[in-house]
Amino acid sequence: MNQQLIRELSQITEEEQRILDGDPSIDPAIYSDSPAFVIDSRKMLQKGKLIQVRPHTRFVHFPRHTHNYVEMIYMCSGQTVHVINGSKIVLRTGELLILNQHATQEILPASAEDIAVNFIILPEFFDQTLAMLGSEPSMLRDFVSGCLQSADSPVSYLHFQVSGILPVQNLVENLVWTITHELQNKRLMNQITMGLLFLQLLNHMDKIQTGQNSFEQELLMNVLQYVEEHYRDGSLTALSNHLNCEFTWLSKTILKLSGYTYTDLVQKKRLEQACFLLRTTALSVTDISLAVGYDNFSYFHRIFRKTVGLTPGAYRKSQGLPDSS
Repeated sequence: MNQQLIRELSQITEEEQRILDGDPSIDPAIYSDSPAFVIDSRKMLQKGKLIQVRPHTRFVHFPRHTHNYVEMIYMCSGQTVHVINGSKIVLRTGELLILNQHATQEILPASAEDIAVNFIILPEFFDQTLAMLGSEPSMLRDFVSGCLQSADSPVSYLHFQVSGILPVQNLVENLVWTITHELQNKRLMNQITMGLLFLQLLNHMDKIQTGQNSFEQELLMNVLQYVEEHYRDGSLTALSNHLNCEFTWLSKTILKLSGYTYTDLVQKKRLEQACFLLRTTALSVTDISLAVGYDNFSYFHRIFRKTVGLTPGAYRKSQGLPDSS
């Protein structure tokens, strides 16, 4: 990270000076009026703002708490140790930790060299940001956006181990810089930068760990990633070999975790992609059928009509486009 930013973020705050002067704990009133210690966005954000950053408070154990906002923590240098829903997470330099609103967190004391920034983000901030990820369907994108925007998500945290990914580092640094310095068009720049950040993160889903029912959630993400990349020609047999899982067990587990069979997931992705191509390209329906993995055009036509309620040509016309069958 830029050394000027590091110097700015490493300055001893008034709260930290009080701790260094002998007060052994944080002042809960800074963060919350709730006896249950729910950190309140109204205390963390200036009125009208959807996002803010503040340096993580060092030198003290930060007791167990929850948030009524989405928190994203970026480790600028050193490391911090978090206990989230009972699981210990070590956040190292260059890594990101994103907490859902229902996550319970505590943080072990950090030293002067352990510099982290906390992004305080209202869920509605992500409305425009996630819209930037494009109209092309992505089950992985939907999975991540559900984690960010729904307090009912089964995933309590997303831990991105992306310290070696230079574009991610640059984008996070840009976010920190823009938020901490007075610039025109700040909100728009922040939302665009966050959108670009998540586009990069979606390219590195192999570097993510998830919280709560971690094994099952990570398995589901691996399945969704495989479907995203191999919906044209993949197979459950190849996927079971790839994941080193028994075929029948994997088939049943996919259904349990997603509510869909593997075949359903592939068909869903293929038809979503077909709709996208019908809306955004002049490819013929036959070419689109082949592009999404259906060699049998009659079958594609039949399954499309059954699922969408229109023929491919009629769907294209419904979008105000000429039929180029």
